[in-house]
Parts: sequence; structure tokens; C-alpha cells
Amino acid sequence: MSILKTMYSAASGLLAHAEAISVASDNIANVNTVGFKSQRARFEDVLGSTVAGAVDNQTSGQGVRLGGVHTVWTQGSMIGSRNNTDMAIQGDGFFVVQGAFDGVQNGKFYSRDGQFNINNEGMLVNTAGLQVQGYVADQDENISSTLSSLEIPLTKIVPPKQTDEIVIGANLSPQPSSAFIANFNKDDPENTSHFSTSVTVYDSLGVGHNVNVFFNQTATGSWEWNALANGAELADPANNANTREAEGNVILANGTITFDSTTGLLDTESQTTQTFHFYNADPNMAITIDFGDSITTDGGTGLGGVTQFDASSSVSDIRQNGYASGALAGVNVDLDGKIVGTFTNGERRVLAAVALARFVNNDGLIRRDGGHYAASPDSGQALVGRAGTGGRGSIVGNNLEQSTVELAEQFVSVISYQRGFQANSRSISTADDLLQEAVNLKR
Repeated sequence: MSILKTMYSAASGLLAHAEAISVASDNIANVNTVGFKSQRARFEDVLGSTVAGAVDNQTSGQGVRLGGVHTVWTQGSMIGSRNNTDMAIQGDGFFVVQGAFDGVQNGKFYSRDGQFNINNEGMLVNTAGLQVQGYVADQDENISSTLSSLEIPLTKIVPPKQTDEIVIGANLSPQPSSAFIANFNKDDPENTSHFSTSVTVYDSLGVGHNVNVFFNQTATGSWEWNALANGAELADPANNANTREAEGNVILANGTITFDSTTGLLDTESQTTQTFHFYNADPNMAITIDFGDSITTDGGTGLGGVTQFDASSSVSDIRQNGYASGALAGVNVDLDGKIVGTFTNGERRVLAAVALARFVNNDGLIRRDGGHYAASPDSGQALVGRAGTGGRGSIVGNNLEQSTVELAEQFVSVISYQRGFQANSRSISTADDLLQEAVNLKR
């Protein structure tokens, strides 16, 4: 190898190691960048012509070059976030965002950075203002299969739902505090019953009404129950819907329940229901009161509802399926990427689902500014779908994916590249000395 070749080889080493230092420096600079994937410089030797007379026709080297920058697609650690719209990907995949960016008027880009927020137009966007893509849910929580920008309806209202079922779980003591009561009096319910409980039900307008359920034991293992409401909250069926019922208690539903004499399990149940006609609301409101799966009536086990065990009377569970109207109060993200809205009435509704994209070859993606990537022929087309399907990872809400940069590793790399740069500089100095000696031979 000639002295000049030595200098050129060393010069290639200077350039390659300088670029490698730049790659490591970029990694270090992005140690706290959300979703950033560490990059690694890849060196390649450069071969020249075959050396004449060399053993086995060995080819002389002409230095080194940076063969490319390889992205390390390892999973970053998760860190919690207080922003409910922040998300992280666990596994393979990229968020899909769309908009004017990087000289493209309406392009699709891909990112691991899940720092999202809702802008003043109600659109879910990333820090660059690009709109997050996904699938919108309808009023019945059916998620569309059409990819679109996700709009979070900040003014969304859940309409009220009329109660049509009350579920009661309780134990009625077989030894009540007083004798059997055969005649329940709605005007004196406390003194003509052995036990009671109450629940708030909702009419068609979402107005809540208190319903009291009284139980009186009529014989061994036999009970009567009555559901009462305040007549002042009811429409007078004898007149019209806009006329209130007279003051006092009104029986809305009643029936009987019996228990197996040996086990205390619910044996039979019955219900007679009047119309629950609350003032100004739907006049055809009817509520079924469920006391459990009775043995004889329902063919059930007698468990899961009302029992008559040798214990004090108490309520273990009472609930109903109606609710008032509610406004959107906040959103959360489930593991499958569903955006769930929480409403002021306590209801939860699926609003949308965030899409994820995966590629056959991540290394073929084109790196863009701000942690974005663009597809290329080398990466293949984006395979877009729901999280957790088709090899795509899951989405973790209230979390962000940290950078995969390992500082200690990068500092070691910088030191190694620096030493390589220094060594190549020394080679140039040595070759220069040799050239100087060759020039001095003329003297």
C-alpha cells in the first residue's frame, strides 16, 4: 500500500468515526425523548484493487465507511403519566397520525410517541398537531371499521335511561322481631312490616324517585312484599298525565316470596305490577323486581338473591339499571386501545378505538422530524388495525414509552469512536512524516 493510500484510508476512518460520534451524540441528546429508538452506527470496510503478487490474490483495503445507521427497535420502559390521553405501545406497532407535516399537505406518519391531547376542535392530536387515527364508535358503542381522525365529543351527553329492573339481594330472618303480619298497611308501612330497603329509580326524563320495598312475614317461610312511592311524585291515572296523585304512599308493585323450609333458599316468587307513572314522564313505565333465581318459579338454585337463613335481616346488594342524563367528564384508554368516556352520571361509554400500524420491515421506514416515520417501498405498506390484533401490540393508557437510549452504553461508544478518530489522526501524521522523509531524499 502506498503512503498516499495510507493517508486516504486514515482519512476515511476520520470521517466514519466523526459520523459515528454524531450518531452517539444524537442518541444522548434524545435520552429523554418519548418513544425514541436508539440508533447504532454500522461500519463497513472498503476494498480496493487486488495487490499484484500477493498471496491468494489478496485485495488491499482502502479504509472504512459508515455503512448506515441501524435503528434498535427494542421495547422502551413505561413511565406513568397524569394525562389521561397519553398512551404507550407495548409490543410491535406505531400510532398513525395524519396532517400537514414535513412538506406533505395531508400525509400519514407513524410514531411511538403517545403524547396526545384534545385540541379546541375536539380532535385527538399529537404534539405536532397531527390528528390521531382510529375507529369511531356509534351511540350503541359499535366500533366502526373505517379508519378516520378521532374526534372526542367534549359536549357529548348520555340521555337518561328509564329503570325497568331492580335487583335485590338480602337475607330475611326466619325469626322476625314481631309476630306474623298478614295485613300490610301502606299508610303505616313501618309498623306493618318486618324489614325494608330503598332504591332510587329513574323515569324517562332522568328524574330520580325513591322507591321503598317493605317485607312482612305472613307465615313460616312465607313473605309479602310491597314497593311504595310518594304519591306526590306520581301522575293521577284517574285524571291526566299532568295531574299529580294525592299525597301519601302508593303501592307500585307487590307480590309474595316463599322459602324452602329446610334450606332457607328462595323457592317461589310472584309480582303484581301497576304502572309506574311518574309525573310528566313516560306513562307506561314498568319495573320488574328480581329477588334471585327461585327453585320452583325459575328452576334456579335459590341463591344469588333473597334468602331466609338463620341470621338477622340485612341487604347485601340492591341495584337498578336506570340513570339520569350525564355530560362527558373525562376519558380513559383501555389495553385494547379503546377510548372510554366517563360521564357525570357514572356511566361509561366507548367513544373510539386508537389504530396501530405495523410493517414487514421497520428498518425500511424513513425517519422524519419529531419522532415520526414515513413508509417506503423497503418498509412495505402499513398494516393498520386494532391494537392486540394481527401481531400489533397493546396500548397502555396513562403511560408513555421511554427512550431506549442507555447512557452508559452511549458514553462507551463515544469514547471508542473518539479513540478511533485519534488513531486515524495518528496514522495520517505518520504517513505525513514518511512523505516528508521521501521528499528529503532529493537533498
